[in-house]
Amino acid sequence: MGCQREGVSTVNLNHPLTANYQGSWRAMKKFQYLFMTLAVLCFAVPVFAQAGGAAAPVNLVPIGAGIGMAIAAGLCGLGQGRATGSACEALARNPGARAGIQLLLVLGLAFMESLTLFTLVIVFAKVK
Repeated sequence: MGCQREGVSTVNLNHPLTANYQGSWRAMKKFQYLFMTLAVLCFAVPVFAQAGGAAAPVNLVPIGAGIGMAIAAGLCGLGQGRATGSACEALARNPGARAGIQLLLVLGLAFMESLTLFTLVIVFAKVK
């Protein structure tokens, strides 16, 4: 007895109204546990293990800063794409509201871009 919704879509399996079968929740739970285990194994503490007494400590600040900058830039890019797409859709629905939509779009895009620039400043301040 799987979860059934009203108006089940038989056309596209990625549609939100697609019938959700009983086995899919179990599979998703298994994937969740698998990915959590892989994350723990990938970022485990053995990275910091010393090979001997003469080994220099590893400086991971540049690697962390690069990963942080990549995440910030990628997520800001996704946000800007969604905001621009929504503004275009709003303009298509109501062309008379162009001035207000354009003003808020530019203001929102400036705030999103500033988050990336703040991350870049922090990276330059931390990495020497």
